[in-house]
Amino acid sequence: MKKIKLLLVFVLITTLSFAQKSPKQQATGTIDGVSITIDYSAPSVKGRTIWGDLVKYDKVWRAGADKNTTFSFDKDVTINGKDLPAGKYGFFIIPNEKGDWTIIFNTKNDSWGAMKYKEKEDALRVNITPTITGENQEQLFFGVMDSILFSWEKVSLNIKVAAK
Repeated sequence: MKKIKLLLVFVLITTLSFAQKSPKQQATGTIDGVSITIDYSAPSVKGRTIWGDLVKYDKVWRAGADKNTTFSFDKDVTINGKDLPAGKYGFFIIPNEKGDWTIIFNTKNDSWGAMKYKEKEDALRVNITPTITGENQEQLFFGVMDSILFSWEKVSLNIKVAAK
């Protein structure tokens, strides 16, 4: 009986130790006839200061946790009016404290974080104005609606997508 209890305690501790802190998420949908899939890991705020502290201003960020976020489009699209061919892309953001943020669709879609990010592999960069919201989005969120919505902490980005 003592061995069983010890085994159960070990399993519980191991499970809690390896529990994902930033669970994998997937957002899917269709905009203007284009099928879109976003795969990402969703960290939580947990009382931290996100923008400018955990995520540094003016630095490339993987737009999630763990393996970098990816966007897949089954048809050629425009992103905020700029052309992007169909395909699967690594997605990055460069937050800015006082102005537009830069969203990046990178041809390398299998990186871990932004450590091996190379600007020369960018397929598209678009400047976008962030919206500061009054409500806290505890867990990072992507949604595919009339546009792609990114939201975390008190910041959201509205990314306009259309078929080319």
